[in-house]
Amino acid sequence: MPVNILNILKHPVKSRMFLFYKLPSAYFSGVRVREVEETHCKVSVPYKWFSQNPFRSTYFACLAMAAEMSTGVLAMTHLYKKDPRGSMLVTALQSEYYKKAKGRTVFTCSQGRQFEEAVNLAYETGEPITLMAESIGTNENGEQVAKFIITWSFKFNSKKSTL
Repeated sequence: MPVNILNILKHPVKSRMFLFYKLPSAYFSGVRVREVEETHCKVSVPYKWFSQNPFRSTYFACLAMAAEMSTGVLAMTHLYKKDPRGSMLVTALQSEYYKKAKGRTVFTCSQGRQFEEAVNLAYETGEPITLMAESIGTNENGEQVAKFIITWSFKFNSKKSTL
């Protein structure tokens, strides 16, 4: 039975346990999934001692973790429905920064349907498929702080499970 990653990430305790065991640097930086559906995902990162840089803003790597997670959750949502399970890998990362991230920054990716199409195509063809996903980070005032473009690659083994 495939893992239902949405149920794990929507549960307040299970989502923190998942982060703690699978992504401890994101857990300790305060990265949290705030909203997730098959079509979109919102992930936040706070400005705090563990996520700061010397310039009194959120360290770019912590911003990148939150942006990547907002896209990666959508990838996992569609990937883990398949048998056999496929693999996913970040193959490129681009970023632009517009303002200092001085408070909580929320990254939103709304490309769930494109992830579904890419994963289905990789599954059906057996060929690796790439998708460029955009995640926009906004501050508490709704101002755009950063934009990340994360390129994902999806690949499935050709043999299906007989169970």
